[in-house]
Amino acid sequence: MADAPLVGIIMGSKSDLPAMEACTQQLEEFGVPYELVVASAHRAPARVHEWAASAADRGIKVIIAAAGKAAHLGGVVAAYTPLPIVGVPMKTSDLGGMDSLLSMVQMPSGVPVACVAIGGSKNAAIYATQILGATMPEYQEKIVEYKRAMAES
Repeated sequence: MADAPLVGIIMGSKSDLPAMEACTQQLEEFGVPYELVVASAHRAPARVHEWAASAADRGIKVIIAAAGKAAHLGGVVAAYTPLPIVGVPMKTSDLGGMDSLLSMVQMPSGVPVACVAIGGSKNAAIYATQILGATMPEYQEKIVEYKRAMAES
């Protein structure tokens, strides 16, 4: 997108990209500029730290973190930024995503990560846009229009 990104999307693996397509598509439909990066909290912790710590200075307002299995990514990112984090637990072959979900919702006190359903990347985009809409009327209007269209269908 041409505008400076307002939403940062970080995922732990390239294999998460297909599950995150609903997220990027929804953000594009709302006209929300975003950036996307693949960086694992376990395999590339320095890259995650650098990206998360600089996100607010780069103009990011909300971060969506997608990860599977131990799913520490959202919590690690939350430790390095004051921005709100929306976690997307990925479905896994081992436990169907319950491992990811429980890892995300069990963040310690002081390190909150909001969490959508397993594989709920579209809801993550909607929620991120709602957060933007709290201070940016143009995005609040996108949500109002979206809900109006849902009610009419």
